[in-house]
Amino acid sequence: MFEGEALTQYLNEGVEKLVADIIKSTFQNPKETKFLLDYQSKNRKNLQLRSKFEAEGLHVPAFLISSIANTCNLFCKGCYARINGICGDQNSRELLSADQWSAIFSQAAALGVSFNLLAGGEPLMRRDVIEVAANFPGILSAIFTNGILIDNSYLSLFNQYRNLIPIISIEGGRQKTDARRGSGAYEKISAIMKLLKQERILFGTSITVTTANLEEATSQLFLSELKNTGCKLIFFVEYVPFEPNTRQLLLGEEERNFLDHRLNDLRLSFPEMLFLSFPGDEKEMGGCLAAGRGFFHINPYGDAEPCPFSPFSDRSLKNHTMVEVLQSPFFRKLQNEKLVGGEHDGGCALFEHEAFVKACLSSQNHPNDMVSA
Repeated sequence: MFEGEALTQYLNEGVEKLVADIIKSTFQNPKETKFLLDYQSKNRKNLQLRSKFEAEGLHVPAFLISSIANTCNLFCKGCYARINGICGDQNSRELLSADQWSAIFSQAAALGVSFNLLAGGEPLMRRDVIEVAANFPGILSAIFTNGILIDNSYLSLFNQYRNLIPIISIEGGRQKTDARRGSGAYEKISAIMKLLKQERILFGTSITVTTANLEEATSQLFLSELKNTGCKLIFFVEYVPFEPNTRQLLLGEEERNFLDHRLNDLRLSFPEMLFLSFPGDEKEMGGCLAAGRGFFHINPYGDAEPCPFSPFSDRSLKNHTMVEVLQSPFFRKLQNEKLVGGEHDGGCALFEHEAFVKACLSSQNHPNDMVSA
């Protein structure tokens, strides 16, 4: 179990190693390497800032997850963002403006946040917010996108602002990807990856891992193909069954053990690529990192949530500062009850204990602040 300064130190060391590993993956791309070496210096200042705040009693996470868009150009099967209301026409609430996101990112930079994971919906549908993120070179902004909207204009933006890193969603080969994302998606994604490689832009992929694609998505053959596209970063994200009739796709203990062992092999076989696993990698950090331990989530309307897979909130960044959000009674309750930071037996801890999470939220008794999905 990691608490307080020990967790901050562990996360800081992990982030520094992560940046160093990303730099290693770009040695054949001098422009990218030069930017990342400069970023490494900025990141060390971020580490010092987080340690300073920790000593003053404020724990600042290294990561931020920002869902900046509530619309998408695809209708992927099992999409959590559509099912929980982040994405789609069912929510008529007012989106955060680009200026409001700028204020949020500015607060994150002042606190020493190192990484901002931009999600949606489809984040590339909010070009205004992407351009705002570009103006914070001390924060690496990983854009989790289906990739299809990447055009010459976006290629130019990514080339100019190297802190913007596209992370393209894929499910495996053509059959698996098209089955979830729609016919022709794989071909379009492949064409985009070729353009990114031609422009020597650092990019990665995000793979939602299920019982149906686990073997293929972690195979030497598939990872060799990704390597040949120029992909340097791989995020394996375990499927969360928001649709009740898809629980058979959820990884069990045997499949998670398989994934852990396969990742160890892949890291040895592909040293020039960086592999990250969620929530698998959390086990080494004393359990779930949500609710401000290692990250928290901001939805398109400004609500501060523990995690994208746990869309509940007692504070909004429309009327609270980021410091106030990090001191959220709801977040603290989740930490005190060990729903985050407790024993990690695999899978998404907050999703699997949704009723308890809701009980923690309702017990806070903050009627003026409370919002939920």
